[in-house]
Amino acid sequence: MVSVQNVDEALQALKGEADIVDVKNLQEALVGSAEPQVVADVLEAIPAKRHGSVTLGVVPNQAGTVAMSVYTARILNATSVKVGFMNSTYDEALGVLLACKRALVGSETKLIGSLFADNGENEALDVSHLIDLCQESECDGFLIDTLTKDGRNLFDLIPESQLHELVIAGKEAGMSTALSGHLKISDLDELARINPDIVGVRGAVCTKGNRRGSVYWKAVADFKSQLVQREQGEINVYKNVQHINAQHIDTEHSESGWVVIDGTGKTCAGVIAMLSEQVKTDTNSVIEIIMSDVLSVYDVSLWARRNGHMVLSQKKESAGQLRMLVRP
Repeated sequence: MVSVQNVDEALQALKGEADIVDVKNLQEALVGSAEPQVVADVLEAIPAKRHGSVTLGVVPNQAGTVAMSVYTARILNATSVKVGFMNSTYDEALGVLLACKRALVGSETKLIGSLFADNGENEALDVSHLIDLCQESECDGFLIDTLTKDGRNLFDLIPESQLHELVIAGKEAGMSTALSGHLKISDLDELARINPDIVGVRGAVCTKGNRRGSVYWKAVADFKSQLVQREQGEINVYKNVQHINAQHIDTEHSESGWVVIDGTGKTCAGVIAMLSEQVKTDTNSVIEIIMSDVLSVYDVSLWARRNGHMVLSQKKESAGQLRMLVRP
């Protein structure tokens, strides 16, 4: 996901193969909303196979006002709209998100709740409340970002282990998960191990790495290439990290049923959501999961271990697909 401020930057992001173009205003309270016409022009420039999102930034504790802004994003056919909180109590943020959810009923625009990693330093609503907040308000996903652009990034404020726990919890709840906050190519190994559905960048894909500069397509393409190499296992991000070892058990003569879950083309959150639904109604059948993302294998293994299921085997096939067998 590449943050842009105008159509020219959006076209650069698209040329660099960004999957999501996010419209925001860097001049408004560090991160804020672009004007409606700017948003409309950018969204109009995005082809159907890509996604256009809208950032509202830090919103006031005024449910009606924020819901009206969210409704504008709906009218403009944004793929998603992000609503962020800083100086809000949990109940105030919940009330705003519930009003935003009502504003989107009947539309395909997704609601993304957002908290900032540096909220804890400002005695604001901490990210530890994010999962409960987004679940209770029925958000479609969440974003963790940084608000203060002082040279520190997301990992300076929240450790990898805590971010991974939040991302796994979000996936188990069926939400899309996104991380942002002054992220660079040098952070990609950590990001890959955490494996959010979406990685948001700005400075890393601007000229000279300066977020106040302009988005440059070559920088976008380089970042995307490095990310894909990790997704496909060409770069091993677990080289010095302990793996979850699969237990190789003969299932050929198993008396259990056999269920196939095809996760190709789906996010890790989508795969885990399908697995969770499957084991709710059937704890006897062996589940065969087909995936095309190496990083998702680790998170599915972690999901299985956390929920008392057994990973029977996992293997990578020549066609680039990965298959995993799980027994509930």
